Amino acid sequence: MTLATAAPELHDCRQAFAETLAELAESDPRTVAVCNDSVGSSNLKDFQQRFPDRLINVGIAEQNMVGVGAGLAGGGRIPYVCAAAPFLTGRALEQIKADVAYSRVNVKLCAMSPGFAYGQLGPTHHGVEDFAWLRTLPELTILTPADPEETREALRWAHSYDGPVYLRIGRTKVPDVTPHVPFRAGRAARLRDGDDITLICAGTTVPAALEAADRLAADGVRARVLNFSTVKPLDEEAVLAAARQTGRIVTVEEANVRGGLGSSIAETVVTHTPVPMRLLGVGDEFTPTGSAAFLADYFGITADAVVRAAGELLGSETDAS
Repeated sequence: MTLATAAPELHDCRQAFAETLAELAESDPRTVAVCNDSVGSSNLKDFQQRFPDRLINVGIAEQNMVGVGAGLAGGGRIPYVCAAAPFLTGRALEQIKADVAYSRVNVKLCAMSPGFAYGQLGPTHHGVEDFAWLRTLPELTILTPADPEETREALRWAHSYDGPVYLRIGRTKVPDVTPHVPFRAGRAARLRDGDDITLICAGTTVPAALEAADRLAADGVRARVLNFSTVKPLDEEAVLAAARQTGRIVTVEEANVRGGLGSSIAETVVTHTPVPMRLLGVGDEFTPTGSAAFLADYFGITADAVVRAAGELLGSETDAS
């Protein structure tokens, strides 16, 4: 008889974000929050009650919101500018470029509910272009923690770092996937060892990559799993080691692959160590309306899709030989 496996407990990373931000505010009076009428969706209600003179709600005015954050940073504060990912990045991209990145001020841009989190609200509310838009901006560090523990560690690191940081804080509930793997900014974390193929993931796609690796292992395939919680600067050393040692790479992201994490990996691989790759994520189309689970299946960022992509690469290698 086979015993049923209990489903893993799922967590909202926004809760870890809110708790950690309050801890930072308690210990550092420079900590302030700026938001766009998103006290509820950014999980800032507790922060507002505890530090009412350190939360600025500018209303639905994202460009001004980022400008206010830049001004506060110029005055020696550490502002956490919070808004839904598509509006923080899409509406205020010029201010992020000129006021934050170009000026290199100490602003922490907190993109809440990215990817497909607002799936039923349609493509205007889907945050899938942010990596592509922001990767082109010099001086801006991009972090996408995968679970509550990584969210806490990424936020603490961002607070200690003197410079602009973009944090992608997921709304979709996720299991703990990094309980024993310390967060190191700028470095990929190896979650599974393997020399047959490498699965590269980040944020909400880490559980799918881990499940795919387990299923591939059942068929005798040893898949390396790398968690790129830092999208920029990219850990090129880990990418090139994966290319050399495994010879095949699958990337999976809840974002547009054109300009996203997959493109970033491909740019590095093709320049130094070309190997066969598959890039899983949103393609060159507007996202349809549907639940986050539906959209993940539609765009093939599930464990099933990762296993299929790995099989294609492994099969093509076999045929080629």
